[in-house]
Amino acid sequence: MDFRLTEEQLLFQTTIRRFVDTEIRPVAREWEQSGRYPTEIVESMKRLGLFGMTVPVDYGGMGVDFVSMAMVFEEISRAWMAIAGILGSHSLSCVMIARHGTDEQKQRYLPDLASGVRRTGIALTEPDAGTDLQGIKTRAVRAGDEWVINGTKIWITNARYADPLPVLVKTDPEADPPHRGMSVFLVDQDTPGFEVSKDMGKLGYRGTESCEVSLRDVRVSAGQVLGGEPGKGLQQVLEALELGRINIAARGVGVAQEAYDQALAYSKHREAFGKPISGFQAIQLKLADMATQVQAARLLTYWAASRADSGERVDLEAGMAKLFASETALSNSIESMRVHGGAGYSTELDIERLYRDSPLMVIGEGTNELQRIIIARALLADRGSIG
Repeated sequence: MDFRLTEEQLLFQTTIRRFVDTEIRPVAREWEQSGRYPTEIVESMKRLGLFGMTVPVDYGGMGVDFVSMAMVFEEISRAWMAIAGILGSHSLSCVMIARHGTDEQKQRYLPDLASGVRRTGIALTEPDAGTDLQGIKTRAVRAGDEWVINGTKIWITNARYADPLPVLVKTDPEADPPHRGMSVFLVDQDTPGFEVSKDMGKLGYRGTESCEVSLRDVRVSAGQVLGGEPGKGLQQVLEALELGRINIAARGVGVAQEAYDQALAYSKHREAFGKPISGFQAIQLKLADMATQVQAARLLTYWAASRADSGERVDLEAGMAKLFASETALSNSIESMRVHGGAGYSTELDIERLYRDSPLMVIGEGTNELQRIIIARALLADRGSIG
Protein backbone atom coordinates (compact mmCIF):
# COMPACT_ATOMS: atom_id res chain seq x y z
CA MET A 1 0.00 0.00 0.00
CA ASP A 2 1.55 3.26 -1.17
CA PHE A 3 -0.14 6.59 -0.44
CA ARG A 4 2.40 8.62 -2.41
CA LEU A 5 1.67 10.23 -5.76
CA THR A 6 3.86 9.20 -8.69
CA GLU A 7 6.45 11.61 -10.04
CA GLU A 8 4.25 12.23 -13.07
CA GLN A 9 1.25 12.98 -10.86
CA LEU A 10 3.31 15.33 -8.69
CA LEU A 11 4.52 17.22 -11.77
CA PHE A 12 0.96 17.46 -13.05
CA GLN A 13 -0.20 18.74 -9.66
CA THR A 14 2.54 21.37 -9.63
CA THR A 15 1.53 22.57 -13.10
CA ILE A 16 -2.14 22.86 -12.14
CA ARG A 17 -1.34 24.58 -8.83
CA ARG A 18 0.83 27.16 -10.62
CA PHE A 19 -1.98 27.84 -13.11
CA VAL A 20 -4.51 28.22 -10.30
CA ASP A 21 -2.30 30.54 -8.25
CA THR A 22 -1.42 32.81 -11.16
CA GLU A 23 -4.63 32.90 -13.22
CA ILE A 24 -7.59 32.00 -10.98
CA ARG A 25 -6.86 33.02 -7.42
CA PRO A 26 -6.03 36.71 -8.17
CA VAL A 27 -9.37 37.35 -9.94
CA ALA A 28 -11.74 34.92 -8.23
CA ARG A 29 -13.29 37.25 -5.66
CA GLU A 30 -13.86 40.19 -8.00
CA TRP A 31 -15.16 38.13 -10.92
CA GLU A 32 -17.39 35.96 -8.73
CA GLN A 33 -18.99 38.93 -7.03
CA SER A 34 -19.58 40.77 -10.30
CA GLY A 35 -20.96 37.70 -12.10
CA ARG A 36 -18.30 37.97 -14.80
CA TYR A 37 -17.87 34.89 -16.99
CA PRO A 38 -14.25 33.61 -16.75
CA THR A 39 -13.52 33.59 -20.48
CA GLU A 40 -9.76 34.09 -20.07
CA ILE A 41 -9.53 31.20 -17.61
CA VAL A 42 -11.43 28.96 -20.01
CA GLU A 43 -8.95 29.81 -22.77
CA SER A 44 -6.05 28.93 -20.48
CA MET A 45 -7.66 25.60 -19.62
CA LYS A 46 -7.93 24.90 -23.33
CA ARG A 47 -4.22 25.57 -23.79
CA LEU A 48 -3.41 23.27 -20.87
CA GLY A 49 -5.47 20.50 -22.45
CA LEU A 50 -7.79 20.20 -19.45
CA PHE A 51 -10.90 19.82 -21.59
CA GLY A 52 -9.34 16.61 -22.86
CA MET A 53 -8.64 15.06 -19.46
CA THR A 54 -11.09 12.20 -19.96
CA VAL A 55 -10.76 11.94 -23.74
CA PRO A 56 -8.59 9.01 -24.90
CA VAL A 57 -5.20 9.85 -26.42
CA ASP A 58 -6.30 8.30 -29.72
CA TYR A 59 -8.82 11.13 -30.09
CA GLY A 60 -6.44 13.92 -29.10
CA GLY A 61 -7.10 13.93 -25.37
CA MET A 62 -4.86 13.57 -22.34
CA GLY A 63 -6.47 10.36 -21.11
CA VAL A 64 -5.28 11.07 -17.56
CA ASP A 65 -5.80 8.64 -14.71
CA PHE A 66 -8.71 9.40 -12.39
CA VAL A 67 -6.44 10.25 -9.46
CA SER A 68 -4.90 13.00 -11.59
CA MET A 69 -8.37 14.11 -12.65
CA ALA A 70 -9.36 14.39 -8.98
CA MET A 71 -6.26 16.49 -8.30
CA VAL A 72 -7.29 18.97 -10.99
CA PHE A 73 -10.73 19.46 -9.46
CA GLU A 74 -9.26 19.75 -5.98
CA GLU A 75 -6.66 22.34 -6.93
CA ILE A 76 -9.07 24.50 -8.93
CA SER A 77 -11.73 24.34 -6.21
CA ARG A 78 -9.29 25.65 -3.63
CA ALA A 79 -9.32 28.95 -5.51
CA TRP A 80 -12.79 29.08 -7.13
CA MET A 81 -15.04 26.03 -7.16
CA ALA A 82 -17.25 27.29 -9.97
CA ILE A 83 -14.37 27.00 -12.44
CA ALA A 84 -14.18 23.29 -11.66
CA GLY A 85 -17.83 23.11 -12.71
CA ILE A 86 -16.96 24.20 -16.23
CA LEU A 87 -14.71 21.15 -16.53
CA GLY A 88 -16.89 18.82 -14.46
CA SER A 89 -19.92 18.10 -16.61
CA HIS A 90 -17.74 18.39 -19.74
CA SER A 91 -15.42 15.65 -18.47
CA LEU A 92 -18.34 13.44 -17.44
CA SER A 93 -19.95 13.78 -20.87
CA CYS A 94 -16.65 13.00 -22.61
CA VAL A 95 -16.42 9.77 -20.59
CA MET A 96 -19.90 8.78 -21.75
CA ILE A 97 -19.14 9.43 -25.40
CA ALA A 98 -15.74 7.71 -25.21
CA ARG A 99 -17.17 4.61 -23.57
CA HIS A 100 -20.55 4.31 -25.23
CA GLY A 101 -20.47 6.34 -28.43
CA THR A 102 -20.45 4.81 -31.88
CA ASP A 103 -17.26 5.09 -33.91
CA GLU A 104 -18.87 7.89 -35.92
CA GLN A 105 -19.88 9.78 -32.76
CA LYS A 106 -16.41 9.45 -31.26
CA GLN A 107 -14.70 10.65 -34.43
CA ARG A 108 -17.15 13.50 -34.89
CA TYR A 109 -17.06 14.90 -31.35
CA LEU A 110 -14.12 13.75 -29.24
CA PRO A 111 -11.20 15.52 -31.00
CA ASP A 112 -12.93 18.91 -30.78
CA LEU A 113 -14.07 18.23 -27.21
CA ALA A 114 -10.49 17.38 -26.25
CA SER A 115 -9.17 20.70 -27.56
CA GLY A 116 -12.03 22.77 -26.15
CA VAL A 117 -13.11 23.84 -29.65
CA ARG A 118 -16.31 22.14 -28.63
CA ARG A 119 -17.55 22.02 -25.06
CA THR A 120 -20.27 19.93 -23.52
CA GLY A 121 -22.30 19.20 -20.42
CA ILE A 122 -25.15 16.87 -19.53
CA ALA A 123 -28.90 17.47 -19.30
CA LEU A 124 -30.56 15.26 -16.70
CA THR A 125 -32.50 17.31 -14.12
CA GLU A 126 -36.02 18.58 -14.79
CA PRO A 127 -38.44 20.78 -12.84
CA ASP A 128 -40.15 17.66 -11.45
CA ALA A 129 -37.28 15.17 -11.50
CA GLY A 130 -33.83 15.39 -9.95
CA THR A 131 -32.61 12.49 -7.85
CA ASP A 132 -35.33 10.28 -9.38
CA LEU A 133 -34.14 10.22 -12.98
CA GLN A 134 -36.75 7.63 -13.93
CA GLY A 135 -39.33 10.32 -13.24
CA ILE A 136 -38.25 12.58 -16.12
CA LYS A 137 -40.92 13.77 -18.55
CA THR A 138 -38.82 14.80 -21.56
CA ARG A 139 -39.94 12.60 -24.45
CA ALA A 140 -38.51 11.54 -27.78
CA VAL A 141 -40.96 10.12 -30.32
CA ARG A 142 -39.85 8.24 -33.42
CA ALA A 143 -40.75 9.93 -36.72
CA GLY A 144 -39.35 7.88 -39.60
CA ASP A 145 -35.56 8.16 -39.52
CA GLU A 146 -35.70 10.91 -36.89
CA TRP A 147 -36.66 11.41 -33.29
CA VAL A 148 -38.66 14.43 -32.09
CA ILE A 149 -37.78 15.64 -28.58
CA ASN A 150 -39.96 17.75 -26.30
CA GLY A 151 -39.25 18.73 -22.71
CA THR A 152 -37.45 21.05 -20.30
CA LYS A 153 -34.17 20.56 -18.42
CA ILE A 154 -32.88 22.73 -15.56
CA TRP A 155 -29.62 23.42 -13.71
CA ILE A 156 -27.62 22.68 -16.85
CA THR A 157 -23.97 23.72 -16.53
CA ASN A 158 -22.28 24.82 -19.76
CA ALA A 159 -25.70 25.03 -21.45
CA ARG A 160 -24.78 28.10 -23.51
CA TYR A 161 -21.59 26.46 -24.77
CA ALA A 162 -22.52 22.77 -24.98
CA ASP A 163 -22.23 21.41 -28.51
CA PRO A 164 -23.38 18.69 -28.33
CA LEU A 165 -25.48 18.51 -25.18
CA PRO A 166 -26.27 14.92 -24.14
CA VAL A 167 -29.94 14.88 -23.11
CA LEU A 168 -31.59 12.06 -21.16
CA VAL A 169 -35.12 11.38 -22.45
CA LYS A 170 -37.81 8.74 -22.42
CA THR A 171 -38.13 6.90 -25.72
CA ASP A 172 -40.59 4.30 -24.39
CA PRO A 173 -42.65 5.53 -21.43
CA GLU A 174 -44.39 2.15 -21.16
CA ALA A 175 -41.18 0.13 -20.80
CA ASP A 176 -40.96 -2.29 -17.89
CA PRO A 177 -38.65 -1.83 -16.11
CA PRO A 178 -38.69 1.92 -16.88
CA HIS A 179 -34.93 2.25 -17.47
CA ARG A 180 -35.27 0.22 -20.68
CA GLY A 181 -37.26 3.07 -22.14
CA MET A 182 -34.66 5.77 -21.54
CA SER A 183 -32.04 7.04 -23.99
CA VAL A 184 -29.39 9.74 -24.33
CA PHE A 185 -29.42 11.95 -27.42
CA LEU A 186 -26.46 14.08 -28.50
CA VAL A 187 -28.19 17.35 -29.42
CA ASP A 188 -26.16 19.85 -31.44
CA GLN A 189 -26.39 23.46 -30.32
CA ASP A 190 -27.77 24.79 -33.61
CA THR A 191 -30.63 22.29 -33.81
CA PRO A 192 -33.96 24.11 -34.40
CA GLY A 193 -36.14 24.05 -31.28
CA PHE A 194 -33.20 23.83 -28.89
CA GLU A 195 -33.10 26.95 -26.70
CA VAL A 196 -31.38 28.09 -23.55
CA SER A 197 -34.47 29.73 -22.06
CA LYS A 198 -33.05 31.36 -18.93
CA ASP A 199 -30.22 31.58 -16.43
CA MET A 200 -31.06 30.40 -12.94
CA GLY A 201 -30.16 32.49 -9.92
CA LYS A 202 -27.97 30.78 -7.33
CA LEU A 203 -26.70 31.20 -3.78
CA GLY A 204 -23.20 30.30 -4.86
CA TYR A 205 -21.47 28.45 -7.71
CA ARG A 206 -21.27 31.72 -9.63
CA GLY A 207 -19.02 32.24 -12.61
CA THR A 208 -20.35 29.31 -14.57
CA GLU A 209 -23.88 29.42 -15.86
CA SER A 210 -26.68 27.12 -14.72
CA CYS A 211 -29.53 27.28 -17.19
CA GLU A 212 -32.96 26.12 -18.09
CA VAL A 213 -33.01 24.43 -21.51
CA SER A 214 -36.16 24.08 -23.60
CA LEU A 215 -36.56 21.47 -26.32
CA ARG A 216 -39.55 22.10 -28.55
CA ASP A 217 -40.03 19.71 -31.46
CA VAL A 218 -36.28 19.20 -31.67
CA ARG A 219 -35.61 16.81 -34.54
CA VAL A 220 -32.49 14.66 -34.40
CA SER A 221 -31.39 11.74 -36.51
CA ALA A 222 -31.28 8.18 -35.23
CA GLY A 223 -27.50 8.55 -35.42
CA GLN A 224 -27.65 10.99 -32.50
CA VAL A 225 -28.68 8.28 -30.03
CA LEU A 226 -25.62 7.71 -27.84
CA GLY A 227 -24.29 4.31 -28.83
CA GLY A 228 -26.73 4.07 -31.72
CA GLU A 229 -29.28 1.99 -29.83
CA PRO A 230 -32.14 3.43 -27.73
CA GLY A 231 -33.03 2.05 -24.32
CA LYS A 232 -29.58 2.18 -22.74
CA GLY A 233 -29.48 5.80 -21.60
CA LEU A 234 -30.00 5.38 -17.88
CA GLN A 235 -27.22 2.81 -17.56
CA GLN A 236 -24.89 5.08 -19.54
CA VAL A 237 -25.71 8.02 -17.29
CA LEU A 238 -25.43 6.13 -14.00
CA GLU A 239 -22.03 4.76 -14.94
CA ALA A 240 -20.79 8.24 -15.77
CA LEU A 241 -22.25 9.64 -12.53
CA GLU A 242 -20.02 7.29 -10.52
CA LEU A 243 -17.04 9.17 -11.96
CA GLY A 244 -18.90 12.46 -11.58
CA ARG A 245 -19.11 11.79 -7.85
CA ILE A 246 -15.33 11.50 -7.70
CA ASN A 247 -15.21 14.93 -9.34
CA ILE A 248 -17.64 16.34 -6.73
CA ALA A 249 -15.71 14.67 -3.91
CA ALA A 250 -12.48 16.26 -5.14
CA ARG A 251 -14.15 19.66 -5.30
CA GLY A 252 -15.27 19.13 -1.72
CA VAL A 253 -11.70 18.35 -0.70
CA GLY A 254 -10.51 21.54 -2.38
CA VAL A 255 -13.07 23.75 -0.62
CA ALA A 256 -12.44 22.03 2.72
CA GLN A 257 -8.68 22.43 2.34
CA GLU A 258 -8.97 26.11 1.50
CA ALA A 259 -11.30 26.71 4.44
CA TYR A 260 -8.79 25.04 6.75
CA ASP A 261 -5.79 26.86 5.24
CA GLN A 262 -7.44 30.24 5.68
CA ALA A 263 -8.53 29.45 9.24
CA LEU A 264 -5.01 28.33 10.17
CA ALA A 265 -3.37 31.43 8.68
CA TYR A 266 -5.89 33.82 10.23
CA SER A 267 -5.56 32.23 13.68
CA LYS A 268 -1.81 32.88 13.68
CA HIS A 269 -2.01 36.63 13.14
CA ARG A 270 -5.39 37.59 14.61
CA GLU A 271 -4.93 38.63 18.23
CA ALA A 272 -7.39 38.71 21.12
CA PHE A 273 -6.71 39.37 24.78
CA GLY A 274 -3.07 40.07 24.02
CA LYS A 275 -2.13 36.96 22.03
CA PRO A 276 -2.83 35.19 18.71
CA ILE A 277 -6.13 33.31 18.82
CA SER A 278 -4.24 30.15 17.77
CA GLY A 279 -3.09 30.05 21.38
CA PHE A 280 -6.62 29.41 22.61
CA GLN A 281 -7.60 25.78 23.02
CA ALA A 282 -11.05 26.36 21.53
CA ILE A 283 -9.44 27.42 18.23
CA GLN A 284 -6.91 24.58 18.36
CA LEU A 285 -9.71 22.03 18.65
CA LYS A 286 -11.39 23.45 15.56
CA LEU A 287 -8.16 23.39 13.56
CA ALA A 288 -7.42 19.80 14.57
CA ASP A 289 -10.89 18.62 13.54
CA MET A 290 -10.78 20.52 10.24
CA ALA A 291 -7.36 19.13 9.31
CA THR A 292 -8.33 15.57 10.20
CA GLN A 293 -11.59 15.75 8.26
CA VAL A 294 -10.03 17.15 5.10
CA GLN A 295 -7.26 14.57 5.03
CA ALA A 296 -9.77 11.75 5.55
CA ALA A 297 -11.88 13.17 2.71
CA ARG A 298 -8.84 13.33 0.45
CA LEU A 299 -7.87 9.72 1.13
CA LEU A 300 -11.42 8.53 0.47
CA THR A 301 -11.47 10.47 -2.80
CA TYR A 302 -8.11 9.16 -4.01
CA TRP A 303 -9.15 5.64 -2.98
CA ALA A 304 -12.28 5.88 -5.10
CA ALA A 305 -10.30 7.35 -8.01
CA SER A 306 -7.65 4.64 -7.86
CA ARG A 307 -10.34 1.95 -7.86
CA ALA A 308 -11.87 3.61 -10.93
CA ASP A 309 -8.44 3.49 -12.57
CA SER A 310 -8.42 -0.27 -12.13
CA GLY A 311 -11.62 -0.50 -14.18
CA GLU A 312 -13.81 -1.62 -11.30
CA ARG A 313 -17.33 -0.50 -10.55
CA VAL A 314 -17.08 2.26 -7.95
CA ASP A 315 -20.64 3.03 -6.85
CA LEU A 316 -19.69 2.19 -3.24
CA GLU A 317 -16.34 3.99 -3.21
CA ALA A 318 -17.49 7.07 -5.13
CA GLY A 319 -20.62 7.31 -3.01
CA MET A 320 -18.59 7.23 0.21
CA ALA A 321 -16.09 9.78 -1.09
CA LYS A 322 -18.75 12.18 -2.34
CA LEU A 323 -20.78 11.87 0.86
CA PHE A 324 -17.88 12.46 3.23
CA ALA A 325 -15.98 15.07 1.24
CA SER A 326 -19.03 17.24 0.55
CA GLU A 327 -20.10 17.16 4.18
CA THR A 328 -16.53 18.06 5.14
CA ALA A 329 -16.58 21.04 2.79
CA LEU A 330 -19.79 22.21 4.41
CA SER A 331 -18.54 21.78 7.98
CA ASN A 332 -15.06 23.20 7.34
CA SER A 333 -16.47 26.30 5.66
CA ILE A 334 -18.69 27.16 8.63
CA GLU A 335 -15.94 26.33 11.14
CA SER A 336 -13.53 28.55 9.24
CA MET A 337 -16.10 31.34 9.35
CA ARG A 338 -16.34 30.89 13.12
CA VAL A 339 -12.56 31.09 13.45
CA HIS A 340 -12.62 34.32 11.43
CA GLY A 341 -15.50 35.76 13.43
CA GLY A 342 -17.07 38.83 11.85
CA ALA A 343 -14.33 39.01 9.21
CA GLY A 344 -15.48 35.67 7.82
CA TYR A 345 -18.90 37.13 7.09
CA SER A 346 -17.42 39.92 5.02
CA THR A 347 -17.28 39.85 1.22
CA GLU A 348 -13.76 41.25 1.52
CA LEU A 349 -12.55 37.73 2.34
CA ASP A 350 -13.12 34.42 0.55
CA ILE A 351 -14.66 32.53 3.48
CA GLU A 352 -18.22 33.59 2.68
CA ARG A 353 -17.82 32.28 -0.87
CA LEU A 354 -16.62 28.89 0.39
CA TYR A 355 -19.66 28.84 2.66
CA ARG A 356 -21.99 29.64 -0.26
CA ASP A 357 -20.36 27.16 -2.65
CA SER A 358 -20.21 24.16 -0.35
CA PRO A 359 -23.95 23.24 -0.16
CA LEU A 360 -24.01 22.52 -3.89
CA MET A 361 -21.74 19.53 -3.42
CA VAL A 362 -24.06 18.05 -0.80
CA ILE A 363 -26.85 18.16 -3.41
CA GLY A 364 -25.13 17.78 -6.80
CA GLU A 365 -24.49 14.48 -8.58
CA GLY A 366 -27.09 12.85 -6.34
CA THR A 367 -28.00 14.11 -2.88
CA ASN A 368 -26.14 12.75 0.12
CA GLU A 369 -29.32 11.02 1.22
CA LEU A 370 -29.17 9.10 -2.08
CA GLN A 371 -25.47 8.36 -1.54
CA ARG A 372 -26.27 6.64 1.73
CA ILE A 373 -28.83 4.46 -0.05
CA ILE A 374 -26.35 3.63 -2.83
CA ILE A 375 -23.68 2.71 -0.27
CA ALA A 376 -26.07 0.52 1.71
CA ARG A 377 -27.35 -1.28 -1.39
CA ALA A 378 -23.80 -1.97 -2.58
CA LEU A 379 -22.88 -3.42 0.80
CA LEU A 380 -26.02 -5.57 0.96
CA ALA A 381 -25.40 -6.82 -2.58
CA ASP A 382 -21.81 -7.77 -1.68
CA ARG A 383 -20.42 -5.36 -4.29
CA GLY A 384 -17.94 -4.16 -1.70
CA SER A 385 -16.89 -4.76 1.86
CA ILE A 386 -15.34 -2.72 4.63
CA GLY A 387 -12.71 -4.06 7.01
